[in-house]
Amino acid sequence: MTCARRTAALFAALLIAVAEAGCSNVERSRDLANTSVPGKVLALQICSNCHGVDGNSESPNFPNLAGQTEHYVIEQLSSFRKHSRIDPAGFEYMWGLSRHLTDEQIKALAAYYAGQKIRTPNRPTGRPELRDAGKAVFAGGVPEKNIPPCATCHGADGLGNEQFPRIAGQHADYLVKQLVVFQRTDERPEGAIMKVIAHDLTRDNIDSVASHLESMPVGK
Repeated sequence: MTCARRTAALFAALLIAVAEAGCSNVERSRDLANTSVPGKVLALQICSNCHGVDGNSESPNFPNLAGQTEHYVIEQLSSFRKHSRIDPAGFEYMWGLSRHLTDEQIKALAAYYAGQKIRTPNRPTGRPELRDAGKAVFAGGVPEKNIPPCATCHGADGLGNEQFPRIAGQHADYLVKQLVVFQRTDERPEGAIMKVIAHDLTRDNIDSVASHLESMPVGK
């Protein structure tokens, strides 16, 4: 074997050894079935592909998780894991990704995202001309249809609480999709209260409030 070939073979062996070492290192593992992988590692190496490293997703197809309440993230990941959340835009990605998550990993993921700072979307999908109408629905509801204000449950600033998610700063396109899911299907059983509230919203109501929420100050 020539010197060049020996050098190439040694380099290849070294690459294999490094790769194997990386895969066996829990702190660098991408193995979703490995219950020893910390939740933060999963957030950075797996979840970041769709939701961004800090929980701020670039694509409106995926929700921002930064600054989301821990309770809500735990509830949604648990729902995906047990296959009770079946809205197509969610379960197509999340059923497989969540199936092996432990309770501890789910709690760690929730804590990680709750500690991140949400940013106003770089590529807003809402319509500025609808924001004022959306603000009226958010703060005052639709009285003639007995639809309560969104602020009643989600807070005056849309920051959420122990029961309800943060919605301020969320992608408008994602909010529209979820409101339509609540309105027309039973694919989000844990959100039964939203089905009642969303039932009589018009599409204009939905587009307007989503546009307003996306543009709300993100606060902390």
